[in-house]
Amino acid sequence: MKSTYISLPLIAIGVILIAVVSSALFIVTETQQVVITEFGKPIKEIREPGLYVKKPFIQKLHYFDDRLLEWDGYPTQIPTKDKKYIWVDTFARWRIVEPLTFLQSVYNETGAQARLDDIVDSAVRNQISRYILLEAVRNSNRPMATEIIEEGEKLGTVEIENIAMGRDEITKLILKEAQELADQYGIQLVDVRIKRINYVETVRKKVYSRMIAERKRIAELYRSEGQATRMEILGKKEWELKKIHSEAFKEAEQIRGVADAEAVRIYAEAYNKDPEFYSFLKTMETYKATLGEKSWLILTTKGDFFRYLPNFIPEQEE
Repeated sequence: MKSTYISLPLIAIGVILIAVVSSALFIVTETQQVVITEFGKPIKEIREPGLYVKKPFIQKLHYFDDRLLEWDGYPTQIPTKDKKYIWVDTFARWRIVEPLTFLQSVYNETGAQARLDDIVDSAVRNQISRYILLEAVRNSNRPMATEIIEEGEKLGTVEIENIAMGRDEITKLILKEAQELADQYGIQLVDVRIKRINYVETVRKKVYSRMIAERKRIAELYRSEGQATRMEILGKKEWELKKIHSEAFKEAEQIRGVADAEAVRIYAEAYNKDPEFYSFLKTMETYKATLGEKSWLILTTKGDFFRYLPNFIPEQEE
């Protein structure tokens, strides 16, 4: 019973020692940085990873991420220098470089994100509004031109306005302006980029309507050119077809003419050899072509057509 009373104080002391040690020792990893405060007053900041000791129960640890952090803003409506209202959507990457200043100014990452909303949006608005829309869209000053085509004919070329800065240079100015404001919060802006640029709804509808009308005009131009090509092909086809027919007809007539000449020659030879027999054959052919089973002829006996018929009429018996 006595040993039990002795072990209880030892257990209590052990628990207290463990609590004290666990409260005094802490670890800082490679992705962390720590600020130690004592009764709300900053005492020390630690940026190197390792095992450290602090005053137990008195000093408090404030951990901050030592990696690149993400900021993604909301689309902002901004008028450009040429009075075109656009939506600009940006994002940035930042990191905590002075944890003590960061703790004293914004306290945590949530406060930093809210502060960056104001800083970056303000810088984006200031820089975008100083330049025309073309500057914010294009990345280089490469010469560009567009052709004016009307009814399939090139009327001329219009040079697209040259740019003095371009999107890359504007984003550098945005980063520079925003960084000057972010320094006071212990924040380093590593990069700022324009994610998307778009017209506001009212302007976008007009732009889309104009684009649709232009596409329809071009489509109608292509359609008319296609119809012209179609008619040209059909006309060429008809011409070639008529040419083939005429050549075939010409060749057929030539063949028919040669055949008729040959037939006439043969008839002439036959006639010269035996005119009477030739006359008889031609008459027989005429009979065959003109007489049928129900044919009736009223002829005089002195006609040439009747000359050979008596030979085929049977004599009547007396």
